[in-house]
Amino acid sequence: MTPLVCIHAGGKVITLAAGVFTLSWTHSVEKTRWQEQWIATPQGLVVQEARVQGSGAGMEPGENARREGNWWVWTPNVAPLRELVLASSGATGSGWTICDADGCRELGREQQQPIVLRPCRKP
Repeated sequence: MTPLVCIHAGGKVITLAAGVFTLSWTHSVEKTRWQEQWIATPQGLVVQEARVQGSGAGMEPGENARREGNWWVWTPNVAPLRELVLASSGATGSGWTICDADGCRELGREQQQPIVLRPCRKP
């Protein structure tokens, strides 16, 4: 059984409909979009692809990045993570957008506490 993804935010837990999701946000300095595709596995959360619209201020495209339209796209070489912690600077005017099979939702726009994503099992 493939793990699902549980989002721990503001004392609540939200379970995504599938173990696959896209995470996107706006970089606080460059005001540029960033997207990552993730999957929950028994070993942890695995990033499958990263995309950024531009570069600069700590957001350089990864090794072997290729240009696809307005995006730099690459596959990060990162070990599976037990959890992914999302912290917001409050400087972007928006939060994190998480999309799965059920659609998209924005998290963290108003929240000062970090948001934590972890693999989980259906209750």
